[in-house]
Amino acid sequence: MNNSIKMAAILLASTALIAGCGKKKVEQLPPVAEGTEGEMATDPNAGTGQIVPGSQEDFLASVGQYGDRIYFDTDRFNVDTEDQTTLQQQAQWLARYPNTRITVEGHADERGTRDYNLALGERRANSAKNYLTSVGVDASRIQTVSYGKERPQAMGSDEQSWAQNRRAVTVTVQ
Repeated sequence: MNNSIKMAAILLASTALIAGCGKKKVEQLPPVAEGTEGEMATDPNAGTGQIVPGSQEDFLASVGQYGDRIYFDTDRFNVDTEDQTTLQQQAQWLARYPNTRITVEGHADERGTRDYNLALGERRANSAKNYLTSVGVDASRIQTVSYGKERPQAMGSDEQSWAQNRRAVTVTVQ
């Protein structure tokens, strides 16, 4: 009888603990891991204002502020004419640096399951890769990775945020 009361008390306490654990809104994302989106090349001239040719910084300077990414409509992975222009600029830069490799990261917005968004991010990254290879970039220089909805660019549950998160981002690999 005593064990039954102890067991009931433990069950009640653990239920109360679990019930109090709700999903919390994330206000700030953790920092980006090394070797991924946003990392600049290691540069002996860092801080001197000089850009290392062939680096991520050089890539961004050449293709423009958002020239490293293309955006997609909801549940789509097709490369439209605006995306083609961006990818052609990337291909021109890559032609100047034939030894530079890239990773194309596929991303999705928060809607949908994790598995669905990982698959959609993969299709988006592969669409960008396929276009780059169609304009002359050697496929062996391009890796793809899907982050699905795991690395949002914009926090928020509205169309403006979702539109920024449906993207493929090109990152140089040093």
